[in-house]
Amino acid sequence: MSKTFASQADLAEKVVSFEKLCGHAYAYTAQGDPNTGIVIGDNAVMVVDTQATPVMAQDVIRRVREVTDKPIKYVVLSHYHAVRVLGASAYEPEHVIASQDTYELIVERGAADMQSEIERFPRLFRAVESVPGLTWPTVVFREQLTLWLGKLEVRIMQIGRGHTKGDTVVWLPGDQVLFSGDLVEFDATPYAGDAYFTEWPAALERIAALKPRALVPGRGAALKTPAEVGKGLEGTRSFVAELYRTVQEGAGQGKELREIYAETYARLKPKYGHWAIFDHCLPFDVSRAYDEATGHRDPRIWTAERDKEMWAALEQ
Repeated sequence: MSKTFASQADLAEKVVSFEKLCGHAYAYTAQGDPNTGIVIGDNAVMVVDTQATPVMAQDVIRRVREVTDKPIKYVVLSHYHAVRVLGASAYEPEHVIASQDTYELIVERGAADMQSEIERFPRLFRAVESVPGLTWPTVVFREQLTLWLGKLEVRIMQIGRGHTKGDTVVWLPGDQVLFSGDLVEFDATPYAGDAYFTEWPAALERIAALKPRALVPGRGAALKTPAEVGKGLEGTRSFVAELYRTVQEGAGQGKELREIYAETYARLKPKYGHWAIFDHCLPFDVSRAYDEATGHRDPRIWTAERDKEMWAALEQ
């Protein structure tokens, strides 16, 4: 019997946590659903990743208003995926900030990604009719942008390609708190359908070199101690490396993608199968790993049609 496509059968609502990490940083997390980070400066608030729709973003805004009445002036996009960016309009920010690479990905594949993600995971797009369209950055940077929210220094950095080519982290050097986007996950399966497998570990090493005291991953609980941060980095690193190594070995032996997928699933399921969205992510992850291992340097565009064709080929 074939599996239900992606996460269409995932209808269970998650319990939201809103945790204070320091005087300037909060984490909005929901048991493996996409996270949002909050930075509170002296004169303004920054939101890191927005939730998937403006209606869903209202819950973030409600919780922010429980701790501050400062204006939400900035939204930072850690990358281009629809589930991260389409709620941006709810915050009415003065500036939407993204890397140049993320901007280019929105131009190239934002519309296709939007339709693809909505069909993969409808629960995460509650009140999708409230989305006014694609989210477009108003401030685009290369490599690094430093903002001062009063006396609070905020570094917005492109630290290396991994989850996507546009991956952006937000670093509070004074508090040693990092918002990683989907470069780091915790007890949640890394989605790697648009990844750069061979470069991802180096990005994780650069994060580790910052020595974060606390870290908000893309999915999973906030990591509130250096030991927890290390566990999150190592879990993500191990998953990415083991998956790619398995696929690369199969491709080198001339095996077909379907056979490689079955072998990879069997190898990774015992260790990682309890992580959130494992069954959803793995077909997309293996497909991208196979492309990279066979010479396709850049990820192909996922469309709603391609999603379903791939799923049928691997899961039925």
